[in-house]
Amino acid sequence: MTADHSTDGAATVLVLDDNDVNRYLIRSRLTRHGHTVLEARDGTEALAMLAAADDRELPELAVVDVRLPDMSGFEVCERIKADPRTAAIPVVHVSATAIEVADRAQGLHRGADAYLTEPIAPTELLATVTAVLRYARARRRAERLATRVTTLNRTTLAVYEVTGAEAFAARAAAGTATLMDSPALALALSPHGGTLHLAAADRPGREGDAPPRLSRAPVGLLDQLADRVLGDATGAETAVLPRADWQQLAARLDGPVADLLPGDVAVLLARTKQGRPPVALLVDADALANPDDRGLFAQLGHTCGLALEAVRVRSEEHALVLTLQRTFLPDRLPEVEGVDLAVRYEPAAAHTEIGGDFYEAIETPAGLLLAIGDVAGHSLHAAMVMGELRHALRAYAIEGHDPQTLLDRLDALLVRLRPAMTATVCLVLVEPGGRRVRIANAGHLPPLLRYPDGSTRYLTEHGILLGLNLPHPAPVTHEVPPGSTLLLLTDGLVEVAGEDLDEGLRELADAVSASSQELDELCDGLLADFGKAKTDDIALLAARLH
Repeated sequence: MTADHSTDGAATVLVLDDNDVNRYLIRSRLTRHGHTVLEARDGTEALAMLAAADDRELPELAVVDVRLPDMSGFEVCERIKADPRTAAIPVVHVSATAIEVADRAQGLHRGADAYLTEPIAPTELLATVTAVLRYARARRRAERLATRVTTLNRTTLAVYEVTGAEAFAARAAAGTATLMDSPALALALSPHGGTLHLAAADRPGREGDAPPRLSRAPVGLLDQLADRVLGDATGAETAVLPRADWQQLAARLDGPVADLLPGDVAVLLARTKQGRPPVALLVDADALANPDDRGLFAQLGHTCGLALEAVRVRSEEHALVLTLQRTFLPDRLPEVEGVDLAVRYEPAAAHTEIGGDFYEAIETPAGLLLAIGDVAGHSLHAAMVMGELRHALRAYAIEGHDPQTLLDRLDALLVRLRPAMTATVCLVLVEPGGRRVRIANAGHLPPLLRYPDGSTRYLTEHGILLGLNLPHPAPVTHEVPPGSTLLLLTDGLVEVAGEDLDEGLRELADAVSASSQELDELCDGLLADFGKAKTDDIALLAARLH
């Protein structure tokens, strides 16, 4: 990166010539027109100066004599152009001896941007320097803008990928720091409105490009910034807070975060809907030095405002759907003499779609009917079909149908009304007295039976899943001694992507065998041990028969 004085036309120019008089003349002409001149007497000295200079202190242009004592000016030019740090520095060759067409052609072919032969008129020298600088600056601006637009696009993708406000703030802060080449802060209010997430990112290249530091900020800070910058309006607005004003606000933040922006601060607030809390992005005020900076910062603000609104909408929709899903499930379990019941239902992680897991416990003329099932798919449609199946099951069970007939009727319901859907259902009828159970399983995971002595076994008899219009076998009867525990579950508890389901079932059986806890404690323990990932909904229904 070279020093950029494009706002006033002046530049830092390296003049390389072994002739003191020539260097003096060129320096005088350039300095009279506002340029800063660095001088070198030979190629070695000039290249060493460039190597030692900070990227921000590199000259914008080099005027190089062709005849030098240690190497040719052509070689100096080639070495400047070969180094990525200095490749963008334009080179103007000057010479009093290499003045033939072949010399000029060689210089231009080997990387020079212009070639002047002495004697050089002052106006020609200045006009050439001005033209070369104008072209180099335009090219550098275009290249930098293209790079920054790419960064903006990457940041756009990054903030749209996240599902929570904290992750959004981290991505927004990191993208802002990279795009604006400045330390950056991002503030985003969580969808429920109770937590203001703060992410702080250092200038790129500092501290090994460490990830943004995450913390919490007082919710009122966002309100104060909004009052100063955006008010109740929508869109994106930027304002510069003087150092004193910013320090007064930053006093409410952690010390290292507040110190990240020690001077005047540019604050951008953006929102896309009236009444919504905005997103706030903060950088050094110096990072908005030109129209390109301000335009990109504003575009980033609009992008972040839209992305945060998408996070909020997804969160609100998911919460609404979960509420709807829970209305499809029983609000209480029946109290049956001789049978203790416990149930746990855990939806998957907040960013996933809801599933069709369900459970039921119904008192029927033939005994207590326990049911658990899973409608194929993860969508609102699957949850609605789940609700239809559960309500149909209740109606059919109250009529007194046996488990086989219940499965046949549920299968017919799916085939006729939801022909594209399938479901698995396991029914367990606990006969009066609790000494026998009748199992009818339509393709679901087998129930687990734990005997009073701690031994366990899966009741594996089952038929085909529902929705295929195929007959179902008669239920299988099992004797159960007093103190036995039945566990009905959906696959979210034991299924892990890439792992053997049978191994998960074995581990579950071992855990249940080793547990002598009450039902509620047993269910909580199983969820804690097996439901950590929560990549799928989990339904767990436990019954202890006395």
